[in-house]
Amino acid sequence: MDVHALNQFAADIWREEITPELVDYIRIPAKSPAFDPDWAGAGHIDRAVEHMARWARTKLADLPGSTLEVVRLTGRTPVIVIEVPGTLDDTVLLYGHLDKQPEMVGWSEGLGPWEPVIREDRLYGRGGADDGYAIYASIAALLALQAQGVKRARCVVLIEACEESGSYDLPFYVDHVADRIGSPSLVICLDSGCGNYDQLWLTTSLRGLAGGVLSVEVLDEGVHSGDASGVVPDSFRLARALLSRLEDETTGQIKPEAFNVEVPAERKVQAKVAAKALGETVWSKFPFIGDTHPITLETDELILNRTWRPALTVIGADGLPEPANAGNVLRPATSLALSVRIPPTADPVACAKVLEETLTADPPQGAKVSFRTVQASPGWNAPPLEPWLEAAVQRASQATFGREAAMMGEGGTIPFIGMLSERFPKAQFLITGVLGPHSNAHGPNEFIHLPTGQKVTAAAALILALHAARRR
Repeated sequence: MDVHALNQFAADIWREEITPELVDYIRIPAKSPAFDPDWAGAGHIDRAVEHMARWARTKLADLPGSTLEVVRLTGRTPVIVIEVPGTLDDTVLLYGHLDKQPEMVGWSEGLGPWEPVIREDRLYGRGGADDGYAIYASIAALLALQAQGVKRARCVVLIEACEESGSYDLPFYVDHVADRIGSPSLVICLDSGCGNYDQLWLTTSLRGLAGGVLSVEVLDEGVHSGDASGVVPDSFRLARALLSRLEDETTGQIKPEAFNVEVPAERKVQAKVAAKALGETVWSKFPFIGDTHPITLETDELILNRTWRPALTVIGADGLPEPANAGNVLRPATSLALSVRIPPTADPVACAKVLEETLTADPPQGAKVSFRTVQASPGWNAPPLEPWLEAAVQRASQATFGREAAMMGEGGTIPFIGMLSERFPKAQFLITGVLGPHSNAHGPNEFIHLPTGQKVTAAAALILALHAARRR
């Protein structure tokens, strides 16, 4: 391949076509079903599907024999399935999603979830980086190969609309279009993070997730705190005590054995290499306030903390009024939404069961305690890289970023990857993305770093070419 021409192609199509498409896509509040139960009635997911499908159809005209279908199963979010014939008897599956996280509060002045804003190299707005760019980058990579007449395998692009809700619809679609997917030898997922914007990052593992809602009830109704406090237990205090069974509040360590695994030796080595490349940005990328600081300054340990060790986050609460509306009342109940990230190889079902048992056994002071499991999603640990893919990743990073590639686990969860890994145990996996420092997926001020999107597109194209060439 002419690498210079490849990079120029990617830069041009991102500037002239992909960025304007992402600007319009950001305006669509296509919240995932978990955050918009009436998604079908609202129609925003369908709008996002049609928006992407329209652009894709215009570009597929330059890829002879290509087809695009929006597949709809009754009661389930739709998927986009694109088939692009290749010159080799082999298949590559390229994955992305179009559903979004909810608005979140705290956006900076002039920014918002549904109002795209470009500042320097950043396009702000919900869903651009996580990961609305995936379909555009996938097709652009194929067009770049076509422009140079480079051989490649048959490619299937699969874009779902339920990822932010745990991909619970996707297994049904994978079964439904199994004959069209075939048996891919390579899976490319454009829905992950990058440690910086200076090199290509390969995700080697993903944490799983066990979560639900803890409820502690002490009264049928609220009563005057001056009358009841000291007699009736405060439900928040009891909830806090229950969480101490699960987590050491001083260190954040999760106590039950089911949540802890031995970190593989190769992942420890990769963490040290990544820590050397990233330095203090491992922790300084987060918007700490005041004198808040990480639990340790050993950057390789911080990487392992966020990729291989369990951690609890209280992501929501009920029963607590806004401070301005809080009277002197001993509240009847407290509910806390809990999210426990679990190691890549931990059993999510077992963790969810232990979570419930730990929090509900022997309720303090006889309070009514319940736990409702909401999610139990598996993590993923990548299979060993075949030599051709390891070399291809390094070559692609040098050709597009001008620097060697790096490998690191990610702290997030992509349930679909674990499912595909089980379904295609012989496939190689290339999990990468554009979510770098401060990009803040799921939070306020989410942005996509446009030059990184462009370079990841070019890198994917080169890896597709090297995938086809590996047999020679």
